[in-house]
Amino acid sequence: MACMSINSQQFAKEFGQFIQDSPSAYHAADTVAKAFTAAGFKPQDETDTWDASAGGHYIIRDGAIIAYRIPEGAKADHPYRILGCHTDSPTLKIKPNPDATSPDGFNQVGVEIYGGALINSWLDRDLEVAGRIIDRAGKTHLVRTGPIMRVPQLAIHLDRGVNDGLKLEKQQHIHPVWGVNSTETSLLGYVARLAGLESEADIAGYDLISADTQAPSFLGGKQEMLAGGRMDNLVTVFAGMRAFLRLTEETPEAITVFAAFDHEEIGSGTRAGAAGSVLEDVLRRTTTALGGDTEAYLRALAKSSCLSSDVGHSVHPNYPQKHDPDTRPVMGKGPMLKINANQRYVTDGPGTAIWRDAVERAGVPSQEFVSHNDVPCGSTIGPMAATRLGILTVDIGVPILSMHSIRELCHVDDLVALSKVCEAYWAGK
Repeated sequence: MACMSINSQQFAKEFGQFIQDSPSAYHAADTVAKAFTAAGFKPQDETDTWDASAGGHYIIRDGAIIAYRIPEGAKADHPYRILGCHTDSPTLKIKPNPDATSPDGFNQVGVEIYGGALINSWLDRDLEVAGRIIDRAGKTHLVRTGPIMRVPQLAIHLDRGVNDGLKLEKQQHIHPVWGVNSTETSLLGYVARLAGLESEADIAGYDLISADTQAPSFLGGKQEMLAGGRMDNLVTVFAGMRAFLRLTEETPEAITVFAAFDHEEIGSGTRAGAAGSVLEDVLRRTTTALGGDTEAYLRALAKSSCLSSDVGHSVHPNYPQKHDPDTRPVMGKGPMLKINANQRYVTDGPGTAIWRDAVERAGVPSQEFVSHNDVPCGSTIGPMAATRLGILTVDIGVPILSMHSIRELCHVDDLVALSKVCEAYWAGK
């Protein structure tokens, strides 16, 4: 297939806006849902009878969103062609009973570290509170405060050795300040009023996190790099969403699926995570609605495949020794195939063939990633999807710098290339 021409700068600019619209996983899922709705996809309530009519559908479960497009004449054992990614990012999560006042009158917020955040990068940033609150009637409200708080770093005059090694105590040193001797002492009360509620007493439950408020920035002499928050893994969420929306022609040989999970950064073991049942529920109920039984479902899975896409490490110019000496992916040279002997990434021979075919049809460059033997790599949703469903899975992603920092760095060409590969993969031969 020939992928449509995409202006890299414009695409990256729109990605930057997507980042700003998605301060939390719940906002990201909502933003994606709005795009799918505008394109004619039908929302599927999990408490309703499953709709497997031809066309696009989607469900939202907490901070996860799964969309699926069913071709005309789909059979009971129709295979699935899946892109997996995740909506969450490392952050500081708001604790229960978050309000605290220091002996000197500073109003602070109790936070807990979510995922593998690069904690020092959260210092001296203008932060907002974002996420969801549930009112007494059971209604969910998405909320965001805008810049409201900051974790101030200790001045060098009071810590002369800081440049020889910064050490932060997670319990003591990372609580944001949001006021001084303020009459506004209830963070939840403040958030409640933003949601149109009267007081903190109207909040029955909440899931709130911190997010950087600085807008993404283009960098480089040719504006070829983009710096911004939550690129891990909104890069794939955005690139995949756009690719899914560009699939204007039917793919009669497969049901195409866009699966953006929540909670990848903390192990995925939740009802909205890749280790949970959300994707399996969508696939099984779709097969059943098409008239299939367990046998048909298992036949469908045996014919299915999944691209598990998450960001990976570009070679770092200041720390080149941290990377494999022979396999050295660099930003701007295309998305990469992730390989690990211990199956931290589940790419194998058949998966590699699927990837190379999609890359060739997309007409984009690609690279490979393998970790340095003395620097073990992380993992992502691929092994979980492969283990739970038995689907042929391949791990991929774009190379970035500053992974898990509050602001990460990617190359705009890689963002476009990833989107084109996703489109080619879904479109098939």
